[in-house]
Amino acid sequence: MEPSSTEGGAEETLLKNHPPNLPHKVILKHGQELEEEQEELAEHQPLEQEDLNFERWKRRPLPERTLHQKIVDIKTYLWNAETKEFMGRSGKSWSLILLFYTALYVFLAAMFGGCMFCLMWSISPYHPTFNDRVMPPGKYNPKLKTLHCILGSYNDGAQEKKNIRCAQDRYFMQDDLEESTERKACQFKRSWLGDCSGLQDPHYGYSQGRPCVLLRMNRILGYLPGQGKPINVTCGVKKGPPEALGEIQFFPKSIFDLKYYPYYGKLRHVNYSAPVVAVRFAGVQYDTHIQVQCKLNGKGIINDSPTDRYLGSVTFSLDVGA
Repeated sequence: MEPSSTEGGAEETLLKNHPPNLPHKVILKHGQELEEEQEELAEHQPLEQEDLNFERWKRRPLPERTLHQKIVDIKTYLWNAETKEFMGRSGKSWSLILLFYTALYVFLAAMFGGCMFCLMWSISPYHPTFNDRVMPPGKYNPKLKTLHCILGSYNDGAQEKKNIRCAQDRYFMQDDLEESTERKACQFKRSWLGDCSGLQDPHYGYSQGRPCVLLRMNRILGYLPGQGKPINVTCGVKKGPPEALGEIQFFPKSIFDLKYYPYYGKLRHVNYSAPVVAVRFAGVQYDTHIQVQCKLNGKGIINDSPTDRYLGSVTFSLDVGA
């Protein structure tokens, strides 16, 4: 069936009346306009001067709150009567978070306690599992005001009461005893130090210009110095004129006897008295500054290390005024 002339005429009339500058994306169908995209034309229109005023788009500052408002907000935060919340959380929320942290810290405490238990169970209180610098025999810093205190435990009466008299010239081995059994210790009497004992001269020779210096080796657990032979002590001038040192005397002798080794630790060797070598500088030149170095000499002893100047030796300054 052909379209009537009336319909065709209406369509032709609409096409003729269509403005030439409008987009033709929309095609008229049966004389009806389905869509006119006027938005595209609006996008190309210039901005108004009012739109370019950016100050009007800035956020206006909030009015300053009064002290009363702040206090009210704090009270509401602490307890909100409407929502039944304390510090922003309901009772259920507080219960859950407290339960979580309780479980967390109980777990951490249990883990820490388990680690400490395993650590204490695996180590011995009588013998350390790690020794740093096991080789160095010791250093001693002589101070006159502390000599009486240091030698107090070496008094003859205390030594005879606590320790035994040892005559052997070999290591006093007691490894066959139980680990917790107390070890015996050999006597070292203060009177053996002679003029450096402080018994006859309480000033240890310092008032006479003939000072005494006490030398001891560090207490190293299980250390056997000298590989079966006694350790010898020598002293000499390190810096200064060699003749300024003069005569040197050793009390009771210039060696550390083997019978005082090994050392079994503070818990087992309760009454242990480390041996002492007293050095008396009886002929020091007056008004002369010298540096004295005393060394330990023996098998396995290192006294000339380039990286540790205190290894196997001790150095101190000696000034004697007239």
